[in-house]
Amino acid sequence: MPRTALPRRPALAAALRPALALALLFGAPAAAQDAALEKAPARALGKADTLRAADGWRTSLVAQLQGNQAAYSNWQEGGVNALAFTASAEGSFDRVVGRFLISQNGRLAFGLLRQDTLSFRKAVDVVRYGATVETASDDAFRPYLGVSLRTQFADGYDYDPSPEDYPSLVVVPGEEVRVSTFAAPLVLGQSVGLAYRPGGGFVARSGLALRETAVSVRELRPVYGNGLDQTVRVEVGVDVEAIFERDVMENVRLRSRLTAFQGFGVVGEALPDVLFENALVLKVNDLINVTLNGSALYDRDVSSDLQLRETVALGLTFELL
Repeated sequence: MPRTALPRRPALAAALRPALALALLFGAPAAAQDAALEKAPARALGKADTLRAADGWRTSLVAQLQGNQAAYSNWQEGGVNALAFTASAEGSFDRVVGRFLISQNGRLAFGLLRQDTLSFRKAVDVVRYGATVETASDDAFRPYLGVSLRTQFADGYDYDPSPEDYPSLVVVPGEEVRVSTFAAPLVLGQSVGLAYRPGGGFVARSGLALRETAVSVRELRPVYGNGLDQTVRVEVGVDVEAIFERDVMENVRLRSRLTAFQGFGVVGEALPDVLFENALVLKVNDLINVTLNGSALYDRDVSSDLQLRETVALGLTFELL
């Protein structure tokens, strides 16, 4: 995915300050639900999952169309015409088969942005899939196997590139340069370990993991830490994932996902790769909602800077399943 250039900071604390701000922004609503959790049924908090084999598939599939727009004509105080829209679909599919709980989730999102006289540019581009198999029981702790996939649909560009950042690419000052495309990169993961499902909308997993970074375009491989002739780079390490989804108040839902990977080969030399994604959905009615999205990404192989993304959009929601 394309990089967001941020000022370089020699101090680690300064570099991670924006991530702390994001955590506080999205963590505050979650803290407000503590009293509600104390009053929740014991089974919801103390047991792992109420899904049983007789229930069949428990499914959720939601599609959204979102956008925002600003237009000015002879407005003396100034302003920039802007148009942005995003289409997305997010789903989860769970089922108990025999002694195992199978959970699958996926997210597809694509958005474009146009400002003033500039042409349309990509604003959001996400292809993500994950699946886990856990033992089905009422215990909060249980072993699991998991796989994951992350890539994008379309080309991504850096519109203000520097030759130092892209030594393997031809960089012309003042011209955009392609830095990503479909399956470049394609990040795959496999993990085995222990899952924790206490209820209340929270799930955590941690275990040993393999991660493969595949880059199908040769000149883009060094951008993601691969050698020019290295289509796939394999890392062994520890993987951690924490997911929280719950209504924090009436008509307000928080979805939060934190993933981290620490390769054994760089322990003590580099920080873990971290992706922290949040969505706060304010439901106006059954069709209309306002969504605040915030993401923080740190990947030492792509950039030594913290990458941030934030969007606010008014949208239409369609519950397909």
